[in-house]
Amino acid sequence: MLKPRFLIQALSIGVLFFGAGCACGQNFPDRPMRIVTGGAGGGNDVIARVIAQGLTANLGQQVVVDNRPSGVIPGEIVAKAEPNGYTMVLSGASFWISPLFLGKAPYDPIRDFSPVMLPVTTPNILAVNSSLPVQSVKDLIALAKAKPGELNYSTPGTGSSPHLGGLLFKVLARVNIVRINYKTATAALSDLIAGQVQMSFGNAASVAPQIKAGRLRALAVTSAQVSPLFPDLPTIAASGLPGYELISPFGIFAPARTPEALVNRLNREILRVLKQMKSLDVLRNGGIEVVGSSPEQLGKIVKSEVAKWSKVIKEVDISRD
Repeated sequence: MLKPRFLIQALSIGVLFFGAGCACGQNFPDRPMRIVTGGAGGGNDVIARVIAQGLTANLGQQVVVDNRPSGVIPGEIVAKAEPNGYTMVLSGASFWISPLFLGKAPYDPIRDFSPVMLPVTTPNILAVNSSLPVQSVKDLIALAKAKPGELNYSTPGTGSSPHLGGLLFKVLARVNIVRINYKTATAALSDLIAGQVQMSFGNAASVAPQIKAGRLRALAVTSAQVSPLFPDLPTIAASGLPGYELISPFGIFAPARTPEALVNRLNREILRVLKQMKSLDVLRNGGIEVVGSSPEQLGKIVKSEVAKWSKVIKEVDISRD
């Protein structure tokens, strides 16, 4: 797992803000900022609000969360924003995976953005509606094989981690389960609770509160190892599907050409929020693990993920799902 790293301290504020080519201004930020993310109530929203609240308190400027439909819309907005540090996007894997499914997307996840930080990761949880007569992954596989095409799983957007989790499950378990796609994580979760769909591979930030409340039944975590945040849940890999592994990374990006000094400042301020006990408590209670990467580390992760899933999509043609 990536570990938080502190940025090299600038010799002076003047060096940090008035370095060559930087026109960011000594008083940044001097007006409200925003974090664009997916729909309210989902994992993106939970994480964005923790960070926005912390930045607001630390910087003395309002940082608002701008909720938009999941998928490529948040990225499209930020790709077109001024590269001045006042607009960022926070998103899970769908930010860089969705364009692979679309063929022609409104942005390039590598070319059109400046990586700021991988703030957190979270395992996904295979959860089912409480009325479904299964108690384990093996039970679910057996039921899916007995009723091909009759069990549905919900996703909050093409290329989202729940989508990828379901695809991986279908391939490894060799079952025919049907994807029902929603515009937001909240809508996907609501129909799962209501029984309109039977299962989800949702990230822990979204589904953990519903599991704790008894509205959903958790069967397993999607990570390769048992999560310390959910020690009582087995992994899918250890429950009958060797090789199954999926973790949800969340990235924060600024528009391309954002000055390096501003990117580093944003990274440092977000890391400061993540290290505060109040933030840690909220995130961990939601099944979210703090990382706090450098901009360079996030950039490498995105390039690696794009290369990996481009190959998978080409080989198994999951773009039709």
